[in-house]
Amino acid sequence: MASIIKDTGEIWSRLFDHRPFIQGEITFFLREFQEKRDDREVERLFKILEYSTDLKESQLDRTEQLGDCHLPSLKANVDVALSMCERVLQKEQDFDSDVALQANREARKVEWEKFVNDMSEKCEKVNQTFEEKENEIKEFYIDLERKLHITS
Repeated sequence: MASIIKDTGEIWSRLFDHRPFIQGEITFFLREFQEKRDDREVERLFKILEYSTDLKESQLDRTEQLGDCHLPSLKANVDVALSMCERVLQKEQDFDSDVALQANREARKVEWEKFVNDMSEKCEKVNQTFEEKENEIKEFYIDLERKLHITS
């Protein structure tokens, strides 16, 4: 039983006790920055500070002057490009033929149906007129035969 507890404690310390590993990593990190690199990082930081101060003092005015000089022409170029894009979009909308074609098709379809209906009505009227005239002619000839007494 004691050996089981001892083995369990050893397994637990290997799995969950990371102090030896972490201690080694901390030692390596300290050695890397203190011994090998010396003060290179501090020197680099001072150089960066000096460079940024120089930029702030001398280059800021130059940047402002260049901006004042070139930004208006850049804005004009961007405005021209924007207007060209708007014209292209307008032309695309004008050539948006799917909607126009569909509307024209619908209008022609309605017009065709109206034409077919008108023709049907006119044919019906012609047929009615023809029948009326036929009946009138039959009655006329029947009446004529009766008047002439030509009955068969």
